[in-house]
Amino acid sequence: QVQLVESGGGSVQAGGSLRVSCVASGRTFSIYAMGWFRQAPGKEREFVVGINWSGSSIYYVDSVKGRFTISRDNAKNTMYLQMNSLKPEDTAVYYCAASRDNKITSIPSSYPYWGQGTQVTVSS
Repeated sequence: QVQLVESGGGSVQAGGSLRVSCVASGRTFSIYAMGWFRQAPGKEREFVVGINWSGSSIYYVDSVKGRFTISRDNAKNTMYLQMNSLKPEDTAVYYCAASRDNKITSIPSSYPYWGQGTQVTVSS
């Protein structure tokens, strides 16, 4: 069993910053690659960024590159997403995901473990 819990979402104005966190518990030794996805109302779940276990491999979707930064602290079983220069189009529910292998993919089905999501709203 793996449980993922996101926190840190909220409402900010365009250009602002927010940091969301994901804390893993349970069988955390089963977790290798992790990532963040987001889903806006009426749209498909979208890959945002993924990170392997050591943090040596990171992949961002083009739309957030240069603005978002992913990191993880395995000793704390925690992953972070620092979001800067936020835009209204970043508005979505942000989901934490984890994989049993160390390969980063952009496919939701590759990640068996998911958090409940945290709402991020960016106003103009």
